[in-house]
Amino acid sequence: MKIGFIGSGNMATALAKGFISSGTVADNCVTISDKFPESLKKWSDTKVKTTTDNKEVFNCSDIVIFAVKPNILPNAMTETKSLAKGKIVVSIAAGVTISTMEDLLGSGIKIVRAMPNTPAQVGCGMTVLSPNKNVSTEDMAVIRNLFSGAGDTLVLEEKYINAATALHGSSPAYIYMLIDTMADCGVKYGIPKNIGIQLAAKAVEGSAKMVLQTQKHPTELKDAVCSPGGTTIAAVLELEKNGFSSSVNSAIDACITRAEEMSKN
Repeated sequence: MKIGFIGSGNMATALAKGFISSGTVADNCVTISDKFPESLKKWSDTKVKTTTDNKEVFNCSDIVIFAVKPNILPNAMTETKSLAKGKIVVSIAAGVTISTMEDLLGSGIKIVRAMPNTPAQVGCGMTVLSPNKNVSTEDMAVIRNLFSGAGDTLVLEEKYINAATALHGSSPAYIYMLIDTMADCGVKYGIPKNIGIQLAAKAVEGSAKMVLQTQKHPTELKDAVCSPGGTTIAAVLELEKNGFSSSVNSAIDACITRAEEMSKN
């Protein structure tokens, strides 16, 4: 199986490194294109093939992943439209619908809309996948196996993908903000920033594993940490006093609203 990427930005890099490091794809079976040669230098010490010609990616690949910004996607797809037949085309461009891509590539093309996240680079990502009617069950098994090299996968109807983007695609940024803020608080009380980051990051990692592995509701797990009259419940109440839940809700709403705006452009 040969994989191609059009675009070599952060998400393409995260996915490609995740696929390669997991052994899902060998580096000599990956081709990556970018109009700016400087962006391809990061692959110079690998067997990954690089090019500035998007058409070459199609010629070298069975599955082509468009990892470009939404405003660039139409031109990139139009440029390679004649080569898309027989390939599985995957797009990670936020807000660009399957119907828009079908208009760009023509009827009969196998298209999967995907929303991954950057933890794919360390094999701990999550990718939500929405196929069009041309993608068979067998095709989806191949795509899921590919993206499983970068973490977990979930197939959802396209109507849910904007909400999924807010919950997992964009959310690593929220978590990084939380970790950084917690570490800064540690600095205020004399803990070096690097140690504060480690403490906060491990708390996030462990908490996430508790949710996934125990299958307990987050509220139940939260309550188990909050001893009566203790330090944790004091912190939790202060978070709510300052609008923690409402702030998260507003952030999710803003993310979904922006994705819906992009879908209409």
